[in-house]
Amino acid sequence: MKHLELNGVSYGWPNQPVVVVCIDGGDPAYFERGIKDGIIPNIEKFMKEGFACIANGTVPSFTCPNNMSLITGAPASVHGISGNYYLNENGEAVVMTGPELLRSPTILATFANAGAKVASITAKDKLRKQLGKGLDLTQGNVSFSSEFASQCTLQENGINNVLELVGMPQPDMYSMDLSLFVLEAGIKLLERDKPQLLFLSLTDFIQHKYAPGDEVANTFYKRLDDAFGRLAALGAVVALTADHGMNDKSQADGTPKVIYLQDILDQSFGAGSTQVICPITDAFVRHHGALGGFVRIWIRDPQLSAQAIIAKVKSIDGVELALTKDEVCQQFELPADREGDVAVIGDAGTVIGASASDHDLSNLTDARLRSHGAVAEARVPFILNRPLNSAYAKRAAESTLKSHYIFDFAINGVLETP
Repeated sequence: MKHLELNGVSYGWPNQPVVVVCIDGGDPAYFERGIKDGIIPNIEKFMKEGFACIANGTVPSFTCPNNMSLITGAPASVHGISGNYYLNENGEAVVMTGPELLRSPTILATFANAGAKVASITAKDKLRKQLGKGLDLTQGNVSFSSEFASQCTLQENGINNVLELVGMPQPDMYSMDLSLFVLEAGIKLLERDKPQLLFLSLTDFIQHKYAPGDEVANTFYKRLDDAFGRLAALGAVVALTADHGMNDKSQADGTPKVIYLQDILDQSFGAGSTQVICPITDAFVRHHGALGGFVRIWIRDPQLSAQAIIAKVKSIDGVELALTKDEVCQQFELPADREGDVAVIGDAGTVIGASASDHDLSNLTDARLRSHGAVAEARVPFILNRPLNSAYAKRAAESTLKSHYIFDFAINGVLETP
């Protein structure tokens, strides 16, 4: 059998289509509630007849780091993407979605370069270029987002007339249809082109707004379940995971439970002595007000030590961890050159911001704040619609899996169908 090597993993050549779905914000609690309510029969069947566990995702539990871990089969220390943005060596804020910042080839490009046909479809265009890095779009490979589905071209995306193919209108950015379009497009491509590998990455608008069991969340998960069933019916190995979970980060009165860390540090050590960066920040802060469970502190005052900051931060209610650069890089396999001097991680019910004046919470008044980024949201589902072979079943039984093993398990780990 033909094998391809990437980041220390040997991938066999798939003899049936492999579809990996990243359910953005897909906390295991949604599946638990869905099974309890009897609304996700296909996922329930996958879990009973295939394989299911809870895996550990990348910390910080944000979209960009985890999608890149999934698509490279490696931790952030290898692929280099450790947030949605960071401060470079010049102290400039850099959005971490440029393909030049991704330090590893992707599994999709590795297979495409060996002659496979592959497709990458994402909800938000911010991920598209990294997910599609190195992908030759002149050879039948596809890379596009539902955000810009109406604008796809053969040169830029390897496909055109996407709305016609999918049979859906251009979806709104803040709707469940942005994710559902990704799945419908994947189903249509699987039927038409029969690619060997598909990576389908959704968006977490619903999970940010609606808790497990909510009517809107239930409608969304019913439709996800239907799409997953149709992918399986086309003969694909279907692998489901998430980039991160989601937790309620609100107080009893419904207002967000926020630590405005920059304000606290300015008061304690003086304005300008530190700079707090919230790496959840992206172009879509309407979801979360740029408030997540993981922030980084860069020290600007040479007289100020990381240990002094940590001593102060650890005393704050709602802080779970305060770590030096070396500690956080070692504990969570992060790239040191893109890390701050101190990392601060909130508990399951708390978000951490910079200054209160930096965060616009006006779009969060219609629902309780639900967000992610902390260790608590790094627990994600890891589900395959096929049972594992003996070698991979043994591996799964002996250790807690990491979500970035998902392609390895889907390609190498399942029993083949007769």
